[in-house]
Amino acid sequence: MKTPPPSPAHARVATLAAAACLLLAGCSGVGATDDASGADTAGGSRMKVALITHGGEGDAFWELVQKGAQAAAAKDDIDLTYANDDDPAGQASLMRDAIRQKVDGIAVTLAKPTAMAAPVTEARRAGIPVVGLNSGIDDWKSAGLLEYFGQDESVAGRAVGDKLDDLKAKHALCVIHERGNVALEARCAGVKKAFGGETDNLYVDGTDMDAVTATVQARLAQNPAIDEVVTNGAQFALAAVKSVEQARAKARVATFDLNKDLVQAVRDGDVQFAVDQQPYLQGYLAVDSLWLYRHNGNTFGGGEAPVLTGPAFVTKANVASVARFAAGGTR
Repeated sequence: MKTPPPSPAHARVATLAAAACLLLAGCSGVGATDDASGADTAGGSRMKVALITHGGEGDAFWELVQKGAQAAAAKDDIDLTYANDDDPAGQASLMRDAIRQKVDGIAVTLAKPTAMAAPVTEARRAGIPVVGLNSGIDDWKSAGLLEYFGQDESVAGRAVGDKLDDLKAKHALCVIHERGNVALEARCAGVKKAFGGETDNLYVDGTDMDAVTATVQARLAQNPAIDEVVTNGAQFALAAVKSVEQARAKARVATFDLNKDLVQAVRDGDVQFAVDQQPYLQGYLAVDSLWLYRHNGNTFGGGEAPVLTGPAFVTKANVASVARFAAGGTR
């Protein structure tokens, strides 16, 4: 995705901005510059922030991140743009676009830290502050980011491993939908480290949900000893539920991450639990932190420690406490 010409990712910015204005009362035009309260009437002083992620198309998780970012932008009167590319070279290109546009701050994910190292350095040389969110908790400081907002995925993985022991599971299948994503790899490594049973990793094509269902189903049919499927996203958990049914397997399903459909699956008992890292909060804090840094020199965690947004377990026992927020599209 490069500009010019406008890319599909950039085209989505306008759509998301318009939706945000309808949803958020008093919105002054997130991502727009022709509103009466925007940069044109404020002498160009309105802060411009770019949120650049590795999120894939149609992923409900990243919609939650965007909603949080849009809420912070509306509160702080920030001109926010969002762009995404699940290809690391494409994400790096989007970040260079933002640098050329001379934004006032960038929030970025580091799912593939090596690919993003050079554009992060370029942003720093241009005097643009950069914060991290969601992916890259082990790399944000060495990359030179100001702050980081997200979940310690190794800790979360170990917590899931302990939970599986409590549930008396014996053989877990950890499904990774994006090969090389450091966050997903760390989760499954954490599960394997803490879980007293056997753990296998299974790599699937996260862009093809039918293929995900079929691949998991095939592994379950091949190895009936698997009694737990752990996925790394709500939509993949729902696909795994279908896989279990189609394979007529005894396995149960648990997952990292949450959305409203997954909340219902937990309520119904189709999914045992979800680990909530609060993506809405990640987007909100990342954008708000850049405003605070510009206007008051503040850094969360003093620039030394990450701000953790998870993990928190959502089970049938406590799912009602988050259900209404999930129904509203913010959890």
